[in-house]
Amino acid sequence: MAKTTLVERDLEAGATLIRALDQAGWIPSAALWFYLPDDEVWRLILALPEDGGLRQQDAYRRLADVLETNGLSEALSVDDVGLARPDDQMLTLLRHAISTGPGISGIRFTHNTINNVLIEDAYIYRLEAPPHNIKATA
Repeated sequence: MAKTTLVERDLEAGATLIRALDQAGWIPSAALWFYLPDDEVWRLILALPEDGGLRQQDAYRRLADVLETNGLSEALSVDDVGLARPDDQMLTLLRHAISTGPGISGIRFTHNTINNVLIEDAYIYRLEAPPHNIKATA
């Protein structure tokens, strides 16, 4: 189900998912709730390491397994999550303004403009530079 409002339960579920992914060794370089104003929904965006050419469908299946294994499938569904490449254009744009360490932060980023692009709303857990072998695109 699409999330039209972000509540504390969503924020906690997102943080729990990130911890579970970290423990599974599938460590996201970026993890944030991002508001998509055209669709009027929130998506949990994850930039996961490219796993030996893992197809997107297989990546979502693996994500569903992590949600189920960690008891998160009631709070989050695969439909709530968007997988992004570490060099995604929007993530690169956000990195111009914010950078976090490898932990889990809680940064609300609302009604800000970066390079003339309005970021309506976001809740950032993690936003690290992409791995050195990945070229950031702007």
